Amino acid sequence: MKTVFEEFGSKVKNYLDDIMVVEKDNILEAAKIMAEKVQNDGLVFTFGTGHSHMIAEEIFYRAGGLVPVYAIIEDGVTGNHDVTKSEFTERLHGYAKCIMDYHKPTSNDCMIIISESGRNAVPVEMAMECKKRGIFCIAITGVTYSMGQSSRHESGKRLCEVADIVIDNHTEFGDNCMKIEGFDQPVGPTSNIAANFIIHSLILETINNCVQSGMEVPVFFSGNLDGAREKNDIMLEKYWGRIRTW
Repeated sequence: MKTVFEEFGSKVKNYLDDIMVVEKDNILEAAKIMAEKVQNDGLVFTFGTGHSHMIAEEIFYRAGGLVPVYAIIEDGVTGNHDVTKSEFTERLHGYAKCIMDYHKPTSNDCMIIISESGRNAVPVEMAMECKKRGIFCIAITGVTYSMGQSSRHESGKRLCEVADIVIDNHTEFGDNCMKIEGFDQPVGPTSNIAANFIIHSLILETINNCVQSGMEVPVFFSGNLDGAREKNDIMLEKYWGRIRTW
């Protein structure tokens, strides 16, 4: 008989296997666009609200990750503090425009938006703002979860209905995959595990595309390696003032 954590591990593996098969073309196509942006001196912006912001931050200033990544970490919607307030803030209409006006991505950049439910106003509006500004938008979202509930955006649209490319994380409705005997409520969220796999896959494929094009790809060394800081500083200098590293 499997333990709870073994059953959980099996379920996670199944989700990742599904992603590798079903989402392969979407991941490859998204990475192709990302590589084109990086080769043309653009940035890869990332954004998520609630726990999804951790995925946006995961590839920012990251050992083995691209230097030209700009994670938009908007404290008011992350839940890093005042978590119950942020639950309502991410439903506010008009907030996304303020965020975009402040950070100023352009059509030379692309944007990855992460949202498990894909229904709240801010991530949906972020995708809509991308459309208005000619910014290519990639969504990492739970399509089953999203389509199983109504949108909280006034348009009635969900993130998966607005983004240019949608990568489904293949997780359960409600983002919990486990039932524990004697306990009725489902547990075991998997959206961030799946999204981490997806977003790192996007970065790896982007780096590979850039390498194959002959580009000298700016990739961070681990800051805990001797001499890494000096190498990273040289690469950061090119993007200083364009990406936030503080």
